[in-house]
Amino acid sequence: MIRRPRPSQAATGALFVLAGLVCQELGASIAVTLFPQVGPIGMVTLRLVFAALILLAVARPALRGHPRSAWGSAVGFGVVLAAMNVCFYLALDRIPLGPAVTLEILGPLALSVIAGRRWTSALWAGVALVGVLLLGGVLLHSGPTAALDPLGVVLALAAGALWIGYILLSARTGTEFPGLNGLAIAAAIGALVTIPLAATTAGTALFDPVILLLGLGVAALSSAVPYALEFVALRRLSAATFSILLASAPAIAAIAGLLVLGQQLTTPQWFGIACVVGAGIGAVLSARRGPAPEVQPSIAPS
Repeated sequence: MIRRPRPSQAATGALFVLAGLVCQELGASIAVTLFPQVGPIGMVTLRLVFAALILLAVARPALRGHPRSAWGSAVGFGVVLAAMNVCFYLALDRIPLGPAVTLEILGPLALSVIAGRRWTSALWAGVALVGVLLLGGVLLHSGPTAALDPLGVVLALAAGALWIGYILLSARTGTEFPGLNGLAIAAAIGALVTIPLAATTAGTALFDPVILLLGLGVAALSSAVPYALEFVALRRLSAATFSILLASAPAIAAIAGLLVLGQQLTTPQWFGIACVVGAGIGAVLSARRGPAPEVQPSIAPS
């Protein structure tokens, strides 16, 4: 017999997920304000270093006794984690936060659509495509400032594609390491991958006490706090409800970009974000007829 969460538990769980998303997008907004000092790659490094330190302190993973296959998964996971965040932060340097999150979430959405294997999956893929065309100014172009920077779009889409690899490697690493051990090790590997890049682009600016403090804040808002909130929420929500709430991330990102960074979007671009959010919700609802997916909290790129 399936035990369903009580309404009060579900409501609390939903609030936890939404609070985690707000923290995540606030963290991304703060990260953008630090680009002039340390650059996108420097910001990625600060986030991954502090996230790794937090996770290592909590998980305290054992480094011995794991087979070569486990380390292969962890290393691949860490490299993909680093590449995903680098692409996303480089995209944020060129396009607003809302469109960047919308484009990157197409990766998990595409994975959901492919796994769905229903005619409705193709329908939601079409809705998402319309959203992307609206975002990029291809449809209903409303002026010279409406179109997004092409390289920024490509980088955000690359982050979304890498997010698919992140999901698959996260599941594989989770079977090789207990608890948070695999994620902690992967985050440490990702940090080590980006440190040499940050050293050449940001230099000594990374060691400024104010920058370090803000970097810690970004890591907490973007990784530690959302992970903790999502972990608790998953005990109170069904996987489908959790996934539907996560689909609202682009809208929350667009609002955060507007309020914190003053990033204005055109009406067609808002409609584009709404299309992608709607496609994500529709894909989840269509998949509810099949087996419920196992959903885990994660260090998302935003």
